[in-house]
Amino acid sequence: MPDTLINAMIGGVQGSLYPSKEQLQIGCDYQMSYLSDIPVESALQKTTVYFDGSCYLCRAEISYYQRKDHDRSLCFVNIAETSVTTPEGISQESAMKRFHVRTREGAILSGAAAFIEVWARLPGWRWVARAASLPGATKLLECGYRLFLPVRPFISKFLGTILRFHALIIGPKRL
Repeated sequence: MPDTLINAMIGGVQGSLYPSKEQLQIGCDYQMSYLSDIPVESALQKTTVYFDGSCYLCRAEISYYQRKDHDRSLCFVNIAETSVTTPEGISQESAMKRFHVRTREGAILSGAAAFIEVWARLPGWRWVARAASLPGATKLLECGYRLFLPVRPFISKFLGTILRFHALIIGPKRL
């Protein structure tokens, strides 16, 4: 795989090919990853993105979103950490199986609706969120997402193998 493609997938991560836990939680108004430690006012000022930090594919995507979040309107929480409090009514296992977001208003969204909420906050992606609000578009995206979910672990494992191989051959990414 060309070096530029790998860098595009994980670019912006300083010092290492793999983002650290701290780098994956950039954008939160708090230092710890415990959701219960976030002041309510602070948590509701941003959209909180819950992601599976044990998934290479998910980490690459979140790293991309972090680079695009110039307004710092998103807060990223690695749900794979056992110390993290999951959104109310959602187990850690369930949260790791599907993409979840807590909106600024406090509503919990998952799947395609969660992605649309994230896209609505990112410059250059807002038009995609508007297009997804067309009649039937969200349902179509959700169907596609549900078809993708069973193959996600295989794609993530494959990506992880590529990244580890790249690190062995090229060495850690240095900026």
